[in-house]
Amino acid sequence: MRVTDVRCHVLLDPGYDVTATSSAQDTIVVEVLTDAGVTGIGETDLNAWVTRACIEAPGTHTMDLGLREMLVGMDPLDPETAWRELYVGSAMSGRRGAVVHALGALDIALWDICGKARGVPCWKLWGEQATDELTPYASLQPEVNSYDEYAESILSWASRAVRLGFRAVKLEATFSGPYRHRGLDEPDERIAEVVTAVRREVGPSVEIMVDVQYAFDSVARALATAERLAEQGVFFLEAPLWADDLDAYGELSRRSPVRIAAGEWLSTRFEHADLMDRGGVQVDQPDVGRVGGLTEARRVCAMAAERGRLVVPHAWKTGISVAVAAQLAAVTPQMPFFEFLPRELCESALRQELVDDGLRYQSGVLGLPERPGIGVELDPDALERFAEAGRRVRGGIYG
Repeated sequence: MRVTDVRCHVLLDPGYDVTATSSAQDTIVVEVLTDAGVTGIGETDLNAWVTRACIEAPGTHTMDLGLREMLVGMDPLDPETAWRELYVGSAMSGRRGAVVHALGALDIALWDICGKARGVPCWKLWGEQATDELTPYASLQPEVNSYDEYAESILSWASRAVRLGFRAVKLEATFSGPYRHRGLDEPDERIAEVVTAVRREVGPSVEIMVDVQYAFDSVARALATAERLAEQGVFFLEAPLWADDLDAYGELSRRSPVRIAAGEWLSTRFEHADLMDRGGVQVDQPDVGRVGGLTEARRVCAMAAERGRLVVPHAWKTGISVAVAAQLAAVTPQMPFFEFLPRELCESALRQELVDDGLRYQSGVLGLPERPGIGVELDPDALERFAEAGRRVRGGIYG
């Protein structure tokens, strides 16, 4: 079997809002085609137009080859060899960042082909089953314009998540820093205030995680918030400091009474090794697409196991990314939760309509993926509708 082509679909939610702090409003879906008629699907969490350029751009010398032109002709049933060749061949533009994120979408599609070719879900290709069921957590991020609206909305969403059976929720509580919710400007104490209210609402048995999206400019601020959150039994505090400040993460991780989680922006196992070893985080959060795909995400999980760290992957795109994280969770014993976006708690039409992820949710848990490959089915009508919205951006300049 050989790869014959790569198709890139730039997709946009027609109702997107440029003031929102959410990458769930656009995505890129790649299809890797083969001469055997088996097609793989992949996705990554990166600006869709940038991703397409990384994949489709031609190369002009041996250190800066194009991802698509390298992949065509390769054996799709050997993703690890393909990953190495794509990584090395694009090293002058890549090594980290956008090109590796784009490589991740292609790698996911190759593993999808492998599973489909063998008639099994991807996780059955990788080794021993780690669990009989998967525990998702509901990510809650109200898009509102005031603190009072946020507090009311997050309580409502948390209560609804528990009624849906969720045993864990994550609160996106960003009231300061570069990515604060729609310009909100509130003191750090508001974070603990919200968490306390949510704890009263959901009770003591529901795990609560808190994401502040790089809000703090010092260890002191982050530590003060962690100490307040510890009183409510918070499972982890996510992305409290800027992603590159590993020494600060190291100090915070040593001193915090709450687990520190980070890693969603990082690419390759090398950056995650630094995050765990120098940054000391107790919870590593690879995004499967951004880290470089399932090939690299599995390596990060193995590294975390060697270091006694938990893995809770980031999955903030469509059902494709959620399905991919579920495949990883099935063989990763140190993954207590993974991010899950149920339709009932989504504001993004892309999440609601693009794919059927094939996951069976009941009473707070998911059954193991059963469909071949990554297990997703694209809705062709939704795909075309979102692609048309993407073509219309800025009068079609980027279409």
